[in-house]
Amino acid sequence: MAGSQKNEDTEAEENADEERSKETGKEDETGEDESGEPIGEERSERRGSRAARDEARAKSKPTRAGRDPERGAKKPREERTEPSLPLGPVAHLAFVVAAAIGVYSFVSVAKEGELRRRCTPTCILRPNYAGYEKKVPSFTLKDTRGHDVSLDSYRGKVVVLNFWTKTCQPCMEEMPEIADLSRILRPMKDVAVVTISTDETAEEATSTLKAILKEEAPFAVLMDPELTVVRDRFGTSLYPETWIIDKDGVIRARFDGAREWSNATVVELVNQIRGGGYCPAQARDGKFVGDSVRLCDGMSGG
Repeated sequence: MAGSQKNEDTEAEENADEERSKETGKEDETGEDESGEPIGEERSERRGSRAARDEARAKSKPTRAGRDPERGAKKPREERTEPSLPLGPVAHLAFVVAAAIGVYSFVSVAKEGELRRRCTPTCILRPNYAGYEKKVPSFTLKDTRGHDVSLDSYRGKVVVLNFWTKTCQPCMEEMPEIADLSRILRPMKDVAVVTISTDETAEEATSTLKAILKEEAPFAVLMDPELTVVRDRFGTSLYPETWIIDKDGVIRARFDGAREWSNATVVELVNQIRGGGYCPAQARDGKFVGDSVRLCDGMSGG
């Protein structure tokens, strides 16, 4: 009996020690360590914080596709929309195109206006011939004083060249106009008015002009009684006939019959030619041809 009692007491003490050990373990988990720092709950909180950081790293870690897992997933086909062209570039392109059209229109109108300005005298005067491809034939004749005068000596000047004879009534009616034009153009040192008479002698031509003009002719008079220039070089058979030749010897216009040579349009034509003005209008037998018809339409009075 005594032995049995002793065993029971020993077992009871061991059970009690075990209970105390469990309680001590709980206290250690929530108590302090040897350095006085809390353990138990504090460690649990640290473990929780570490777990939260690990979870955050896992979420921020790129997927194999190189993008956020949630954003990496493709949208369903029906939800995808085609990208639209930004409005800014479209508006800029439209502005550039409109500006280019405006500039082209402005330049075209300006060129058309300049062309009409340069061609207005030609279109209004309606020469029997107008062009820019024929060179005047060279010649040398004697003036009323017996001096040789060549047309080449006038190179570098605009020449108004008139053919006449004393038996031509329109020539006699026109001669005062030729004289007036010569006086108007006299200040222009790069312009010359020259006439060629087909009369027999210089005395006949001189006396005829003095009777008509009441003074000495204010222009040069050359003599061609044999018609070697007027007829054979220029092909003229009817008088009066007047040619306008530019500084390079190019025939710019020919007028058949008498004209009012002292009017402002003639002076403007001469001024444009002496200034190098170029008009592409072309006339044959008194009619404009090609694009000249449209160019001169409405300016020449029909």
